[in-house]
Amino acid sequence: MSTISLQHLLEACRPGGASVLTSVTPLEPAAGPHASVAPAKFVSGSKSVFAYERRFWEGEAVTAVLIDSKQSQNNRLEAAVSAAIADEDPVLARTPRIEVRFEDGQVYSDIDLPHRAFDGQIRAGTINGEPATDAWEYKNLRNATVSHARPLLEHSPMTLLLGGWDASRKSHQGRYRSILVGEIIGILTDQEGDPETNQSRRGGARIDPVGMRIDLGEKERKVIADAQKRELSAATHKSASGKAGKSSTLGLGGIPPSLEQLGGVTCQAIIRSHVLSFAALRALRFDSPTPEGDVACRALLAALALNGLARSDAELLLRASCDLVEAGPAVVTLDKRYGQKENFEPLSIDQSQELLSAAIDNATQTANVVWDGSVLIVEGNQAILAAAADDAQDD
Repeated sequence: MSTISLQHLLEACRPGGASVLTSVTPLEPAAGPHASVAPAKFVSGSKSVFAYERRFWEGEAVTAVLIDSKQSQNNRLEAAVSAAIADEDPVLARTPRIEVRFEDGQVYSDIDLPHRAFDGQIRAGTINGEPATDAWEYKNLRNATVSHARPLLEHSPMTLLLGGWDASRKSHQGRYRSILVGEIIGILTDQEGDPETNQSRRGGARIDPVGMRIDLGEKERKVIADAQKRELSAATHKSASGKAGKSSTLGLGGIPPSLEQLGGVTCQAIIRSHVLSFAALRALRFDSPTPEGDVACRALLAALALNGLARSDAELLLRASCDLVEAGPAVVTLDKRYGQKENFEPLSIDQSQELLSAAIDNATQTANVVWDGSVLIVEGNQAILAAAADDAQDD
């Protein structure tokens, strides 16, 4: 069985071509079928919950749990591409991008930021000393459209690939749907009754060798909290130094064992799936001199997607207590229309490199695309950096 080639992508990107390319991979807990896995958590009201859905699997309606969402899968692809660029990968380093740079050396790109080209960090920054929203370089990107997408292709292709919405703009809001979507779901082992009854609870405890109980007075707690104030979150400092504060807020003393937090679920099957939409790619136009130029630009985005997938799929890093392994090879299927399909071997990282390199060269020659690793530099807003705070998160 062969791997997908640039010619396959070009044919799929022409009018009447394939609708989608899918990749479906069976997964399993690394510790074995007896092990539970920790799905993604979502906030409902004041508590954390798992997301349960009804799905169709092996001819039956079943209850499934969402282990990794579309947004998380996209984030993992972005992280893999960003890491390769940081490592100066010779192919991905040619990807154009926007970078927000702060005075202390922190750098974030549109590949990392949640709203990509339209992120608030970019809009709050400056370009060559003027507000980013007034700079012609950035205005040109915001004025792009689905029918005039070349500015984004040559400056923020990840926005076209994974989607973006210029929601804060009062008019001419750019809206681009995700061309690539993916998820990981688990089919619950026990299909009877309320799925929440099948959840395990995670036990937690902390032993402090100095003492399980450390009862500091308000004055002592405040002194310790004030000494660490610059490094404590505002909520932690307030809680630790107040009259009703506790030493445990400062990480002092032990915590007795309890079963209060969500643990995991047991699954009879775990499935990772991705869909690359050629129909969505064909909706994009790039001001190319010929129709074949637009085809080449679409194929370039498809090759970037497959490169990112090869990298992110190779790193099954989700969260604590959710270590997974592949139970079999990915099944890669190209829709050939009218019910016909063609299967391919999954791409390795090296093969995806060759594919992307060929797609870049073809788009450069056919559509005069500028894809040379150029970076639009935005000076970050220091006031935002100074006001940033991280809330505690449960991994």
